[in-house]
Amino acid sequence: MQIKKLKVRPQKNPPVVLCGPHLASMLGCWAATKDMRSLGPCQSHAQALYDCMRTAPMKRKQHQPAINYHLARLGKTLKD
Repeated sequence: MQIKKLKVRPQKNPPVVLCGPHLASMLGCWAATKDMRSLGPCQSHAQALYDCMRTAPMKRKQHQPAINYHLARLGKTLKD
């Protein structure tokens, strides 16, 4: 089944990861030292990630049109 008039737009804004570098450094430390409880050499990385997560602003959910809206649009296209 093909719909000739259907267009899909890419997302406008890529997601922003605020604490990504802190998480990457902690995971790298875990992989290198196998200190999964973050009690030894990875303690500073774990604390930095914890502080970042505490102070990072909460991301608000973007409004997305309901599925019924999209179904109504497709219904008009399929009837033609």
